[in-house]
Amino acid sequence: MPARRCPLSAETSADPAATLAATVGADGRYVPPWRAALLRAAPAIGLFAAARLLGLVVMALWAGHIDRQPRRILARAWDSDWYLLIADHGYGRVLRWPDGAVQSDLAFFPLYPGLVRAVTSVVPVTSGSAGLLISWTAAGAAAWGVYAIGERLHGRRTATALVLLWGLLPHSVVLSMAYTEPLLTAFAAWALYAVLTGRWLWAGALSALAGFSRPNGIAVAAAVIAVAGWTLWRAYRTPDGRSPDGRTPKGRALRGRGGWRIWTAAALAPTGWCGYVLYVGVRTGDPLGGYFAVQRGWTSKFDFGAGALRVVRDIVLRPTLLSLVMALLVVLVSLVLFVLLALDRPPMALLVYTGVLVLITVGGSGFFESKPRFLLPAFPLLIPAARALAKARPGTAAVLAIALAGLSFAYGAYLLTLSPIAL
Repeated sequence: MPARRCPLSAETSADPAATLAATVGADGRYVPPWRAALLRAAPAIGLFAAARLLGLVVMALWAGHIDRQPRRILARAWDSDWYLLIADHGYGRVLRWPDGAVQSDLAFFPLYPGLVRAVTSVVPVTSGSAGLLISWTAAGAAAWGVYAIGERLHGRRTATALVLLWGLLPHSVVLSMAYTEPLLTAFAAWALYAVLTGRWLWAGALSALAGFSRPNGIAVAAAVIAVAGWTLWRAYRTPDGRSPDGRTPKGRALRGRGGWRIWTAAALAPTGWCGYVLYVGVRTGDPLGGYFAVQRGWTSKFDFGAGALRVVRDIVLRPTLLSLVMALLVVLVSLVLFVLLALDRPPMALLVYTGVLVLITVGGSGFFESKPRFLLPAFPLLIPAARALAKARPGTAAVLAIALAGLSFAYGAYLLTLSPIAL
């Protein structure tokens, strides 16, 4: 029986011959599509895992040299400690500072600590070990999702380069820590892939989980809603039957042939983020503004970049820390990469998702040194560079990869063992 094609796919369907080749093994036996996809992605995931493992070895050797415990650094550094305390004791921790600032753990979204608590309830491990297990698993799932998107858009070579570049970013050490960026990226990558392949219910559900994991997870919901709205609008405007591309039915057909899935995805996508924001608001006595008041206690607010510009001025005019200089460079490079991505005319889902992440990062104030970490889930920024790397000569590509690895490993060790400010 031939596979059914989703009538509302946001992208053209894969070539039937390629699909058949991907699901039939060398011995002629049927291979489930997910397993075939994983086998194709295995070399890229292996490169990603090797890069992160080597980075951990470098960090651990240096940490041992200065009498620091690598495992504690990975599991309990900075925000990791807040997440694991929530997992162990629930919400309720508040820090009050002499200047009047109040920092509440309600600023941290609940999915990651909830998963940590679930793991420790069934497996005899500490919350730190559970947090690392979840983060490492999520990083692997994210690498697979990044590969799947890259392969669908530009082929296997570019997809492999994309995964490798993502694993060798200067701040990619975060992907090996008990932090939430790996979890968000995993949900985001697969939600975007679901949109690209017309799996709307999966897109909505994964988007809701992304929004339940981190504040900037709302970028995934924005992408799902934007593509859903465009797909519905375009379908309703077509003449009776199908549009010129032969794929998008008219509004009447939408109601009878799966249009409800798009509506459901759009409605479901923001529920994770909105649900937690409303929960914090109700808990603090201000349903609509309570969460944002909590964030202001951490000096985090959206001010269209005014606060960030003040930090940039200080970085330029005064001696400062390496981590702040590197953060500024990463943000500037990310802006350039976003322009290149937009000029490449990617699918709407990727452009909206990446644009919202960049906007939140650049337009938000507070913790300037953390902005590169906030951009880690914005992997589509690397697509233009991955395409260039895939076209480069093998020798040139190898030299570039080695140089990036050296920077990533050395800077990651610095961030976790020498930098005096939060990651």
